[in-house]
Amino acid sequence: MRKRTSFTADLIKGTVAGAVATLVLDQVTNFMYQRENSRDRQAEDRARHGRTAYETAAEKLAAAFGRELDEQQRKRLGAIVHWALGISAGAAYATYGRRHPSLRRAWGAAFGTAFWASVDEGLVSLAGLTPPPNAFPAVTHLRGLVGHVAFGVAADRTLRLLDAAA
Repeated sequence: MRKRTSFTADLIKGTVAGAVATLVLDQVTNFMYQRENSRDRQAEDRARHGRTAYETAAEKLAAAFGRELDEQQRKRLGAIVHWALGISAGAAYATYGRRHPSLRRAWGAAFGTAFWASVDEGLVSLAGLTPPPNAFPAVTHLRGLVGHVAFGVAADRTLRLLDAAA
């Protein structure tokens, strides 16, 4: 019989798993982006006006506090937003996944796919952080899907390793 862990322990493990998974997602998506043809990369860059959704979120966050960001500040705060979202997603996966095992199907791949579909393909555009999904080339969506599946699997594997070590 598997020992049930506390919510706090799951939250801590999930935070670690989210950080590891964010690193994996970044490595996978950067690897893929660097190998895309230049026409697709340029189309994507034009669609997002040379900024990531995280950088746009950083600008909106700063504007809410009456501040403007220079390029370096926008990139730095955008990276913080990106990592905070990834770490939070890992924590959510650990805490909710433990209580709802169906979320942990396919070793985290189902979670990664659901996160990509709901956040990357939906909420990011609805929040005005990117243009709608049809503004991007198909390879952008594929890269996002692959990266988020890698995120989910990395989060799941990390949690299982942490559970085994405990």
